Amino acid sequence: MVLMKSFWYKYRKAVIITGSVILLQLVFGFDPKFFIINLIWLLV
Repeated sequence: MVLMKSFWYKYRKAVIITGSVILLQLVFGFDPKFFIINLIWLLV
């Protein structure tokens, strides 16, 4: 449980952004350019 809390605090922004990108891809259809741009933004 402690490990999960530390993981959440460390990667909270990345998890939220990744989840929202996946949700947007599901709602609006898959757009490879949008997906790649968001992944690059996430990794920087």
